[in-house]
Amino acid sequence: MFGLKGLIVESAHVDDILAGRKRWEMRARGTRQRGTIALIRKGSGAVAGIAELVDSLGPLNCKELLASHALHRIARERLSTDDWHKYRYAWVLENACPLTAPVAYRHPPSAVIWVNLRSDVVNRLDTHWVV
Repeated sequence: MFGLKGLIVESAHVDDILAGRKRWEMRARGTRQRGTIALIRKGSGAVAGIAELVDSLGPLNCKELLASHALHRIARERLSTDDWHKYRYAWVLENACPLTAPVAYRHPPSAVIWVNLRSDVVNRLDTHWVV
């Protein structure tokens, strides 16, 4: 019934990931998930792209986060506040690919980080790959 996991990501971060400007999605915890994932633009109800989740690094300290800015693109000002601990784990993404058009899915009310995408949604993704 479920065919792919979708990662919910802030809209600006999805754009940076799909444009190749951002390779690390920063989170408060690590993940054991690996492989192909869908990238979901938060609040849109649609998949925007696909990527490979290849690693989870951390916990990183504030100095390491500041030094790796080019990989995660979190504003240095945000990392200089007490909130920096929210971004201690890097979920390493490769081969990000936008879809030619967003693909809608049904968002479960309790989903905050991951969504299990049904096979019918995954089948529709195949028709929207950018070549």
